[in-house]
Amino acid sequence: MKQLPLIDLAVILVYLIAMVLVGYFFSRKNKDADQFTKASGHIPGWAIGLSIYATFLSSNTFLGVPGKAFGSNWNAFAFSISMPFAAWVAAKYFVPFYRSTGEVSAYTNLEKRFGPWARTYAVVCFLLTQIARLGSIFFGLSLTLQALTGFNMQLIMLITGIVIILYTVMGGIEAVIWTEVVQGVLKTLGALLIIYLVVSNIDGGVGTILEVGRRDNKFSLGTTDLDFTSGSLWVILLYGFFINLNNFGMDQNYVQRYHTATSPKAAAKSIWLCVWIYIPASFLFFVIGSCLYTYYQLNPDLIEPVKLQVAAEQLGAGAGLADIKSLAAALKPQDYGDKVMPHFMVTMIPAGLAGLIISAILSAGMSTISSGMNASATVFTEDIYKRYIRKNTTDKQELRLLHIGTVVFGLLGMIAGVLMIGVKSVLDIWWQLSGIFAGGMLGLFLLGFISKRTGNNAALAAAITGILVIIWMTFSYLIPDKYNYLKYPLHANMIIVVGTLVIFLSGVFFSLFQKRKIAES
Repeated sequence: MKQLPLIDLAVILVYLIAMVLVGYFFSRKNKDADQFTKASGHIPGWAIGLSIYATFLSSNTFLGVPGKAFGSNWNAFAFSISMPFAAWVAAKYFVPFYRSTGEVSAYTNLEKRFGPWARTYAVVCFLLTQIARLGSIFFGLSLTLQALTGFNMQLIMLITGIVIILYTVMGGIEAVIWTEVVQGVLKTLGALLIIYLVVSNIDGGVGTILEVGRRDNKFSLGTTDLDFTSGSLWVILLYGFFINLNNFGMDQNYVQRYHTATSPKAAAKSIWLCVWIYIPASFLFFVIGSCLYTYYQLNPDLIEPVKLQVAAEQLGAGAGLADIKSLAAALKPQDYGDKVMPHFMVTMIPAGLAGLIISAILSAGMSTISSGMNASATVFTEDIYKRYIRKNTTDKQELRLLHIGTVVFGLLGMIAGVLMIGVKSVLDIWWQLSGIFAGGMLGLFLLGFISKRTGNNAALAAAITGILVIIWMTFSYLIPDKYNYLKYPLHANMIIVVGTLVIFLSGVFFSLFQKRKIAES
């Protein structure tokens, strides 16, 4: 693939420097932990809404969604459709709850409700989820920039990681939010520009795209049969509702932003602003995938370099050219979907514009990474260090710990990204990992929030039951085929749904059983 012109590299460099300067600008305000984690509650609701939108619209969306639409259909759009239902619950119940507690951590209340074990369990689940999330986004960024620049993926992760760590450490949550406002606008404009460039290169334009898409069933949302063993429409809707409920209700990335708002009403409005922007924005990325599919169906020779590259990676070093070509010919669109948009960008986008679009992709990843690092550092400080190591810390000590935590979680995210090199779909790997880690956490939170009669012992029994079920669902594929009846039969995206319901329902059952036993005695 050809290398980026100097003008595009210059645009990218200017963007990266600008992000660091934003962090430096806000560093003058970050004199204590409250400013670093809450911005002292002075951020307007519209800015918080745009920042939440920017966090949702990560590089997993920017690359993974077009890759999914290119390789299969619009089934994953059901995730976006589910968002308003989760947003309604969060705005009506969760935001007022968190604002009334005043606790910057989303997990402090679990200790008050069930004891230290519940808080610790939720914190571990959150931190594992964040490391997986940061890793998938670092991977997505490096995958794109490697295709565009030819640089080593690990080197790309290192450079982008250093920039993100710098402005996040210096500027705190205020720098995170305001950079995300800019990044949210930039990535949306980037998506519109890509659509224009693809459509303008297709004879017949939109009409041809619709014709090819209908012919190959590319606009389908998936089967509407009540099938929970495959990625049906209902599976993605359920997954989307539960993961978005977890995002809005339990994820420190979002809960922390509620505390930066000027009022509970402004915090609730920020959720709805995010939803009504994200749904049409995610629609744009499915359109991009369908446009790219049509373009390369009409110009199959132009996609051959990507297929050869993927075939060579799968066969490994030492593979012969004949074997590579044979495997490349057998590849299906879903086998190389994530690589299509980077390929189009480097081969078809004019000099100067490519730099702007790459900056948009960088912004998509950087916003989520910076938010995740800040939230992870906050959770570690509040829920681990101050809870178990040193309760009484000075503002100076706490701020230093937040800085160190930001750096550490940034590095862990980069390591996770390196370990993900070689996966077929960045969106699939993220969805599966987030569902595994988030299921138990959400179930425990809903149990404490809804079932007021459930006590510590019943909640602990429910959590253990849920963890065992989640472990079985996650690893039962390793069971030998002769014991197929012991394997988890549903789709992987149902893990968060089943895990959440098992913990919640078993907690209610155990509490009723315990109450009945006490009454009989």
